[in-house]
Amino acid sequence: MFFLSKKTIFAFRLTTKNLRIKIMAMNKNTVLAWATFIMIFVGLALIALGAFRYDDVAGWGFAAVGIGFFAIAWVFNALKGRV
Repeated sequence: MFFLSKKTIFAFRLTTKNLRIKIMAMNKNTVLAWATFIMIFVGLALIALGAFRYDDVAGWGFAAVGIGFFAIAWVFNALKGRV
């Protein structure tokens, strides 16, 4: 059986309070910035797949979708500070 002392409970509360503060520190602009970064990374990966992995017509599709990811990332970047 596991017994909790008062120090352990206080440390747990302190830790959960710190976690809650760190989670709340990510506001809407930070979320849009991370989404923009992820979309750019995935777009580059798709364009690289289309250029280097697939030499047939499928490569054109991968590149087109990668360019679409860039367009959506551009919109996310434009929305920062306005939403």
